[in-house]
Amino acid sequence: MTRFIQLHILTNYPPANLNRDDTGRPKTALMGNATRLRISSQSQKRAWRTSEIFESTLAGHIGKRTKRMGKEVFDILIQSGISEKQAREWSRTIAGEFGKIKSDKKTEDYEDLEIEQLAHFSPEEEDAVRKLAEDCAKRKTAPTQEELNLLRKPRKAVDIAMFGRMLADSPAFNMEAAVQVSHAITVHKAAVEDDYFSAVDDLNKGLKDVGAGHIGERGYGAGLFYLYICIDRDLLLENLGDDTELTHKALEAFIHAITKVSPTGMQNSFASRAYASYVLAEKGDQQPRSLAQAFLNPIEPRGETSDMLSQAVKELTRRQENFDKVYGACAEKRYAINVENGEGSLQELIAFVRE
Repeated sequence: MTRFIQLHILTNYPPANLNRDDTGRPKTALMGNATRLRISSQSQKRAWRTSEIFESTLAGHIGKRTKRMGKEVFDILIQSGISEKQAREWSRTIAGEFGKIKSDKKTEDYEDLEIEQLAHFSPEEEDAVRKLAEDCAKRKTAPTQEELNLLRKPRKAVDIAMFGRMLADSPAFNMEAAVQVSHAITVHKAAVEDDYFSAVDDLNKGLKDVGAGHIGERGYGAGLFYLYICIDRDLLLENLGDDTELTHKALEAFIHAITKVSPTGMQNSFASRAYASYVLAEKGDQQPRSLAQAFLNPIEPRGETSDMLSQAVKELTRRQENFDKVYGACAEKRYAINVENGEGSLQELIAFVRE
């Protein structure tokens, strides 16, 4: 089986604020001495793994990333008639297997049941936690030390298999990510612009005050983004317990998600949903490499017939060919879809990645 699948994706987003920094403005990066808009890999991966595509295609094979599993255990115990004192004690004991408890003191917002760091629970671990809570409630005794061995090596959670997980206190149950995702950047110079807006009070008839009911400012940007993804198929198959059928389903859902699912930031304000305009897929055992170097010089379309997307595809193709000339063939097979030219199809792309 071919080990590496590399995906080079171009997606055009209209005015948007898909991924904000600490000031609420779109994230940026300096590359090739030019400022680019940026969408972090974390933002993209969360959008994909929580998408309807993943939920419908991979039902029962998606983990849960949370600090609050202890509260779920607490609710199960309380609903089963366990006293609040015992329920809190047992819940803290169970949740503590996945990380350090956030607070030692009882709090109204249940921080004493939360762990400090987000933990990615596999479906197997969620089931084990709930079963233990139900068993404790049924027999009305605390969990035993043997029963507290709740951590599992995930074998059914596609999102964990793809993006990995780290448990600092229990490294034996870590999982190395089979999918590496770059930060997406615009292939051209891009600026963060400001949208000054006002809102009108519907009940203000303007008899005394004709001013706005609210005034605000919001940052946004637009551009054609390049995204690079590398999939280690061997590792993905291993992470999923050598389940070939589940691996194929995972790859199919992933291709649907990365080509059609946009990050969720400020979508109600901008409706900046977009499908990928161009995808180049490569397969082979060769050492992977990004083609981001194609855009060190920002794209500047020239002439009436040279649009931004066509120029970006041209530069991407040229860089890929030059890598092959210098290093030898960097992939065994390639397949591309291009919406601008109506070339290729999503189903053929999925088949290419799966086979």
